[in-house]
Amino acid sequence: MEFTIGGTLSVLAAQGFLTDLQVREARSAYPVQLSEIRKMLRTRENENPYVSPLEVIASFAFPSRNPRSEFMDEVEVCKAYSTATAFPFCRIDPLKLDAKQLCSIVSKPFARKHLLVPVKLDGHRLQVAMVNPFDRVAIQSLEDVTGHEIEPVLGLREEILKTINEIFAFEHSLLKAEKLKNTANDLGNLEQLVDILTEDELDASDQHIVKAVDLLLQYAFEQRASDIHIEPKREKSVVRLRIDGKLHDTHSIPKQVYPSFISRIKIMARMDIAEKRRPQDGRIKSVFKDTEIELRVSTVPVAFGEKAVIRIFDPAMLVQDLSSLGFFPEQRIVFERIIGRPYGIILLTGPTGSGKTTTLYSSLQFLSTPDVNVTTIEDPIEMVHDTFNQIGVQEHAGVTFSSALRSILRQDPDIIMVGEIRDEETAQYAVQAALTGHLVFSTLHTNNASGAITRLVDLNIEPFLIASTLIGVIAQRLVRTVCRSCDERAAISDDERFLFGIPPEADVSGIRSGSGCEKCRKTGYRGRTGVFELLEVTDRIRAMIRDRADESEITKAARVAGMEPLLRGAVRKLLAGQTTAEEIVRVVPLIE
Repeated sequence: MEFTIGGTLSVLAAQGFLTDLQVREARSAYPVQLSEIRKMLRTRENENPYVSPLEVIASFAFPSRNPRSEFMDEVEVCKAYSTATAFPFCRIDPLKLDAKQLCSIVSKPFARKHLLVPVKLDGHRLQVAMVNPFDRVAIQSLEDVTGHEIEPVLGLREEILKTINEIFAFEHSLLKAEKLKNTANDLGNLEQLVDILTEDELDASDQHIVKAVDLLLQYAFEQRASDIHIEPKREKSVVRLRIDGKLHDTHSIPKQVYPSFISRIKIMARMDIAEKRRPQDGRIKSVFKDTEIELRVSTVPVAFGEKAVIRIFDPAMLVQDLSSLGFFPEQRIVFERIIGRPYGIILLTGPTGSGKTTTLYSSLQFLSTPDVNVTTIEDPIEMVHDTFNQIGVQEHAGVTFSSALRSILRQDPDIIMVGEIRDEETAQYAVQAALTGHLVFSTLHTNNASGAITRLVDLNIEPFLIASTLIGVIAQRLVRTVCRSCDERAAISDDERFLFGIPPEADVSGIRSGSGCEKCRKTGYRGRTGVFELLEVTDRIRAMIRDRADESEITKAARVAGMEPLLRGAVRKLLAGQTTAEEIVRVVPLIE
């Protein structure tokens, strides 16, 4: 098969993908366009980089045949070529690569030189993604070195280079460090001979560890991860990333390297590397694409070592405009009315990971003006924000939620945010602050909005004080949203209609689901949105609280006043094509 500009244009024209006019334009402008692309790709190591005909054709930005796109991109051109020639085209999903196995087959310099990445090993057949899948020299070299039968597939330069730079570089760094530390003492073998590494070997292994940690963080940022879990097991350690609320296995770390890997993270987070028997917390500040990223690090001792979890706080995600949180228009009006009150208590409820912190920070940002003193008490401070006065809880120093709240009442605050009401003392001070003219935000762990009132009573707050101070409760959940790059119309079953209380006459034509594409990693979901239940404390509800009405009665009264249950809000997003039935079942309580 001829992989030249002339042959490629002929194939695409015969397929009807390109018009005669576009073919003539591409033929005449090809030399100039090729030269320009090479200038952009040129490096000190490669003065004359290879550029495929498909990359050149994509650079003309002809009108796209895809209604979702304005111009043809390289993916569309490669798919058309693959369809016309039956030559396989591969999109690289880094979450599905067995990187440790594949990177042991090919060296990083060879992969960069020939613009290729092994993507799958099936017995003796090795599938390799290549910018030029007709490069016989590279294919023959791979067959000679590996002994495998090579199956070349068409790949994208950007994805191949990103995989080499992020995934393969990470694994190669671990392999090099493992070779230098392969004499590490195994506590399970009491008679093992221990070789002492030389100073040069120690320095070299440390360099590989530093590089591997940096590559892991970079990879997590690229994948939009919210958390990095690094978990020691019996034979190796596993790295998992939480993306859009779900955990994905991504890397493994050799047993010999893991202690140094964790130590490097602890050094970056200014934690005590010598202390391995008790939990520790730390912080790292980093920069990704000119944006400062806050990392919160937590380590705990587990059966086979120390487990580390790194929470990633992107300011763009943590502090958002209220319109982007997921409120329906009528809910947004109620929410702004609640937080616009001059004093009282506003509570946010929901399980861990339901987006309460994002809603809190976004609300404080909305209210923060030069003439307002906003003070927060957090354990720990999630993200440093210049416009807030933030206090971190330090129990060993006597700074608790309750003691800090007692102290800041003498600091002339206008708005107070207490990270969580955990005990009776904190609840009492929060009520006292609201009674004395402050607006207080805090969180509770309850399943719904009205449950927060019951929880305050359990904390020995008198009902008449709750009635006097509580102005609103917001229960929330986060559901994954359907990927807009691959969404398609979806049906709903009779069982799901019954489960969600959708009447037969309801319009279900807007329900969508993702078929799975590269942008959503074949999951069908990309991003998350909030589902909210807003309980505004009206005079009627205030009287019921004072009269010790039970939770169900308060819920009924709130719904009469206009409160929409979490499930109904989620179903509205389902009917609007924003999420799916499976996601509602996974996240939202099904009992109203």
